[in-house]
Amino acid sequence: ALLNRGIVELLMTSDNKNGLSFGLVEGALATVNFQKLEPGLLKYLDTVQKDQPKMVMEYWTGWFDNWGGPHYVFDADEMVNTVASILKTGASINLYMFHGGTNFGFMNGALEADEYKSDVTSYDYDAVLTEAGDYTSKFFKLRQLFSMVIGQPLPLPPMIESKASYGAILLHQYISLWDVLPTLLQPIKSELPVNMENLPLNDSIGQPYGYVLYETVIFGGGQLHTQDHVRDRAQVFVNTMYVGELDYNTVELSIPEGQQGFRQLRILVENRGRVNYGLTLNEQRKGLIGDVFLNKTPLRNFKIYSLEMKPAFMKSLQRVSGWSTVPDYFVGPAFFRGRLWIEHQPQDTFLKLQGWEKGVVFVNGQNLGRYWKIGPQETLYLPGPWLRRGGNEIVIFEERTAGRIIQSVDIPYLGRTQYVD
Repeated sequence: ALLNRGIVELLMTSDNKNGLSFGLVEGALATVNFQKLEPGLLKYLDTVQKDQPKMVMEYWTGWFDNWGGPHYVFDADEMVNTVASILKTGASINLYMFHGGTNFGFMNGALEADEYKSDVTSYDYDAVLTEAGDYTSKFFKLRQLFSMVIGQPLPLPPMIESKASYGAILLHQYISLWDVLPTLLQPIKSELPVNMENLPLNDSIGQPYGYVLYETVIFGGGQLHTQDHVRDRAQVFVNTMYVGELDYNTVELSIPEGQQGFRQLRILVENRGRVNYGLTLNEQRKGLIGDVFLNKTPLRNFKIYSLEMKPAFMKSLQRVSGWSTVPDYFVGPAFFRGRLWIEHQPQDTFLKLQGWEKGVVFVNGQNLGRYWKIGPQETLYLPGPWLRRGGNEIVIFEERTAGRIIQSVDIPYLGRTQYVD
């Protein structure tokens, strides 16, 4: 299709050995991805694609992390020795990742092999340079290798920017999500549940990220069953009372009986991130993707609230009335706010959310990313350019259990480590 449209640039595919075995794309250079160089792998590339340059398109210098798992690391000496072996074969190489990164906002991806696993906010990856751009032992070992390859010293690397520890930030005010709804959000009414991508929003392209709240009326209790139609994780409330959670593994909840009369059943669904490669790429619909049943009867007549939490929403949230002093104990879903005061030129820092359960952090109206107490990630990277001298507004959307403070620290903590097998 690209060639037919006059594209003349070099096209290529990028696969592991298993992917190569499924065949090549005519007109494209086949390249290979791996972390550990199997004997004969590059020769195998020669056999399926003769008389073409060899390219390791993704040499994996580390690995990404999923919520609930460890922080993966890859041995620096093994990485450098593998890079040296690749260069000796005459192949070209691209280091993935050279510079670690961050899945700011809701931009993290996910993996789905045997089960769905969403990526954490940090994409540090145990890369050659950290998420914040700091040097690692891999960086200096690679410099030594490349210096030997070219036969001369490399230029000195630039100085690293120092990181700041701004101390404790008090989140002194809060407003419940339930109090925000009637003021800032106009519901979409639908007889059936609608997944977020098919909501009539954003010039008819739907809602790409964030949360969706589904409300309907029930007249009693019983067994709520999702038929595996929750994507990806839902909190269930009767009026404002928390009942439980639903996800890929938990598809049923008991809804308590109440007094006579109607009650609101509220299902707050989080899009935890879309799978970014594999056979399920075209199945990434989020929210409620089908019927949900109470006592085997499908629920109908929904009010659907889009909670994409874009900058315009966060700006409106600043002005809404109803913010109150945070009590000694309070559970969400709710927004909490405080202020970070900076006297001098802002520097990079890391936010530690000990005592908070699960949610999203916003800095001066911009979505920094998600946190979750199940780890492994315990700090969020906050770049200095996001901050300004003077007051900086910090807003946290907390789903359940809120703390009172967060800490600005100068060292990241990405969780308990485990070496990649």
